[in-house]
Amino acid sequence: MSWLSWLLNLGPSSALSFLIVGMVGRQFGFRPGLHGVQPVMCSQWGALSSQGLSQDGDVVIGGLFGLGREPSSISPNFTTLPRYNPCTGVDHASLKYMYAMVFAVDEINRQADLLPELRMGYRILDSCGQHRGKQEALSLAGGESGSCQSVPLVIGADSSTVGKILSNVLGPMFVPVISYLASCPCLSDRHKFPNFFRTIPSDIHQARAMAWLAIRFHWTWIGAVVAKNDYGHMALKAFQEEIQGKGVCLAFAETVNRDTIKRDARHAALTIQASNARVILIFAWYTDVRQLLLELIKMNVTDRQFLASEAWSTSDELLQNAALSEVGGGVLGVAIRSSAIPGFENYLRGLHPSHRPNDEFLREFWEKEFGGTESLESLQHALTDTSQLRVAYNVYLAVYAAAHALHRLLSCPDRDRPLRNNSSTCSIPKQIKPIELLHNLNNVNFTTPQGEMFYFQGADIPAKYDLVNWQKTPEGSLKLVLIGRVDGFDLQLNQSAVQWSTGSNQLPMSVCTDSCPPGTRKANRRGEPVCCFDCIPCGEGEISNTTGSLHCEQCPLEFWSNDKRTACIPQELDFLSFNESLGITLTTVAVTGAVATTAVFVVFLCYRHTPVVRANNSELSFLLLVSLKLCFLCSLVFIGRPSVWSCRFQQAAFGISFVLCVSCLQVKTIVVLAAFRSARPGAGELMRWFGPSQQRGSVCFFTSIQIIICVIWLSISPPEPRRDLGFKGSKVTLECAMGSVVGFALILGYIGLLACTCLLLAFLARKLPDNFNEAKLITFSMLIFCAVWVAFVPAYVSSPGKYTVAVEIFAILASSYGLLLCIFAPKCFIILLRPERNTKKHLMAR
Repeated sequence: MSWLSWLLNLGPSSALSFLIVGMVGRQFGFRPGLHGVQPVMCSQWGALSSQGLSQDGDVVIGGLFGLGREPSSISPNFTTLPRYNPCTGVDHASLKYMYAMVFAVDEINRQADLLPELRMGYRILDSCGQHRGKQEALSLAGGESGSCQSVPLVIGADSSTVGKILSNVLGPMFVPVISYLASCPCLSDRHKFPNFFRTIPSDIHQARAMAWLAIRFHWTWIGAVVAKNDYGHMALKAFQEEIQGKGVCLAFAETVNRDTIKRDARHAALTIQASNARVILIFAWYTDVRQLLLELIKMNVTDRQFLASEAWSTSDELLQNAALSEVGGGVLGVAIRSSAIPGFENYLRGLHPSHRPNDEFLREFWEKEFGGTESLESLQHALTDTSQLRVAYNVYLAVYAAAHALHRLLSCPDRDRPLRNNSSTCSIPKQIKPIELLHNLNNVNFTTPQGEMFYFQGADIPAKYDLVNWQKTPEGSLKLVLIGRVDGFDLQLNQSAVQWSTGSNQLPMSVCTDSCPPGTRKANRRGEPVCCFDCIPCGEGEISNTTGSLHCEQCPLEFWSNDKRTACIPQELDFLSFNESLGITLTTVAVTGAVATTAVFVVFLCYRHTPVVRANNSELSFLLLVSLKLCFLCSLVFIGRPSVWSCRFQQAAFGISFVLCVSCLQVKTIVVLAAFRSARPGAGELMRWFGPSQQRGSVCFFTSIQIIICVIWLSISPPEPRRDLGFKGSKVTLECAMGSVVGFALILGYIGLLACTCLLLAFLARKLPDNFNEAKLITFSMLIFCAVWVAFVPAYVSSPGKYTVAVEIFAILASSYGLLLCIFAPKCFIILLRPERNTKKHLMAR
């Protein structure tokens, strides 16, 4: 092993690689130029013992594939040179990738429209891990002794680590690298890796696709297990950026390290078991996932829904592991897109060492697998399985991208035209410069044999993935089912074809808190993620009509929330109705009072010639009964739906009826006083001023004043029906607004003035000598009247809604019954039950 090979193993940094190239250039004849280090002669880059496969051509491209397994090789110290053990075995998957390159080159050479005048060749080496990959890359780029032909492009890098190494090593020579499997987002940086291209999308896109799945299925509470490396950390970061503000939260994020996988897998499994997250996102290599799934089986945790990254979503080793079928069913994964390559299966089945005597890889594979002369034509083998070509198709695309870049470079519209400022893309096959090919790779745009458009966006291609699902077969094993695709920002999914971890088509739920139902709002818990919250019922007059509402909306005026707080409904009109119990009771009492008053009127009419009726002016007694009946009946105007005319009529009827009633009582009281005062010497002329005509005139005068007040009030600012929105509730009160409080106060004040005057006069006449002094009855009735209306004012002011009207009706009925009972009940008792006392002699006796 040369000193150069040992030095190349020290690290992958671009600075160190540039130093190596510079040192080697000085030793073997390279010289620095304006565009970096350019070869001027062919030389051998260290003595290599690796296997290889080559085919001559006008243009030869390089290929690096990790065909063998690399053993431990670096010396523990630097006092001795490092020792390399040969790679052992042949990896079936990598062998298929290599033959995809060979097949693509052969297919291109048969085409008449792509590189028609030249033949492509290839030189394929076994990278055997990242350390040998650097040596082999330099060997391809610098040429080997005897061949004096370097490759202008390398197809390789089966991991992101190797991709960074190859780009750094070959970057100073501007040799393009097209990777088929390096997916680290870091490789998209054109400043650090200007010569790197790939036919696999960046991991950012698969992380975003998995975030879209979580958002689409409303999985708001997700656990994550990621590899403790760039692959896991960058994918998790991209996932978190995509779900930001989308209502999806991470319940936990566990990391697993391959060196401590057993301990890390157990810790992650315990976290999954303890968490209420039912969907688990896993970005890790399939060997790490296998250990994690085995730990979950030990803990009997078999009801989790897994989201798989492409690193393990299509792993045959996991799918064919019978022990994992219990926990692996229902896995939903993002996979490298698959595509058919026509003729590739027949090509693989036709492989045989006897047909390819120089193919050392095929011979080693054949000796290990068969050891004889078996044929692949009728044998079911992983090498010949082309049902889902994923990485192999990426290799196929890489070869076609290289071919189209060469086609652009070698196509000269006018070869006789001189080159100007290196602007022409024309070149000669044997003198192709890698930097020219690099420039043309940036601009390739073609249609693949499968009919899809292909072009590079910087280092990347447009993101395309398959969506796959692990489904249980009737035999209990697992099979891989294609259920959708991701094309850029377009996600197509046949959800009905998905078999979930529950074993059915029922979508599993994974939430920290169930979505708040309509009628409630979300309230975040202090110190917890936004996906964990409490559901608070909306208050009265507020609604939320969507699931998971953040706020409750206030209902507009004249609307109120329903019982479930899900909709605003028109507020019910609330007024004192004849149909409700309170209205029925007041109506009954009012009608009873009117009937009782009518009955008294009939009794008085029948006994109008008796002394009891004729005493104190029977005409005023009949007028008083009429006014009392009007008082009882006017209370009915207050019941029912308020209207313009009912509002105007009720207060006027109430005011005039009571003034008429109290006026009659006041005149009666004055007559009693005048009658007794006229019996004194010198007062005989007093009764002349209080005859029947004067009494009627007095009543009319007192009543006309109230009528004038009512007319003025109704003319200037009459009561109007209105909706009282001040009282918040499901009902809005329909009431009669006073219009002018002064007018209502004048009506009540005038009634109160007459009542107080009447009470005072009756009180003065209560002890006048007579067996039947009506002044006593008037005194009691006016005391009740005044007490009722004094209590009415605070009750009226403090009563809400329709109860304001009920209080006024109660005051009208109470005062009316007080007058009826106190004044007429004793008279009716004498008339009907004690007729012997209904005589003038008895009434006049002291």
